[in-house]
Amino acid sequence: MTGRARGAAIVALGAVLLAGCSSPHPAGDGTSSARGSAAADTYGALPSFLPTTTDVPDSVLTGSAGRPALTTEGDSVDVRLAGGTVRAMVSGPVVPGEGLPEQTESTTCTWTVSLSRATATLPIRVTDFTTLDHLGGVYATRLAPGSATPPAQLRPGKTVTFSLRTVMPTGEGLLRWTAGGRRIVASWDFEVEND
Repeated sequence: MTGRARGAAIVALGAVLLAGCSSPHPAGDGTSSARGSAAADTYGALPSFLPTTTDVPDSVLTGSAGRPALTTEGDSVDVRLAGGTVRAMVSGPVVPGEGLPEQTESTTCTWTVSLSRATATLPIRVTDFTTLDHLGGVYATRLAPGSATPPAQLRPGKTVTFSLRTVMPTGEGLLRWTAGGRRIVASWDFEVEND
């Protein structure tokens, strides 16, 4: 074999070897490596010894005086009262002065409360809503300036939305609803931030 032919054979062999390195490899089940890597990204079934749950993520919770619901702000709760049920949703708090260079230890907090889907005529009292800070302090809320005053009763088929306000320290807290009684029926977790 001449030197030129030997050089051509080496180049051809190198090309075949490189082509073999870049082609997909079988994943062991007859699929390409791209499909095999997608299958490797899953964990498979949970072990049988773990307990199963009936909880559905992002579902509407049910709260009552005997078993109050605890959720986060922005989530809805179907509240069971003695006279019927109502869907309650709380969002907030909205605080003034976010992003200011000097942060205060406490700030004004405003929540929006929406009540709907009542199955019977149910009472509405702003005084039934209180907040609890991360140190255990309880704060009464009042109707926020400019908010619509809720009616004394929510009737079936109607929706009532109003805003509540109080001053609280920064940190974690709960907005709690007693719904005409002394026992909490639902709480919404929130974070007071002014930075």
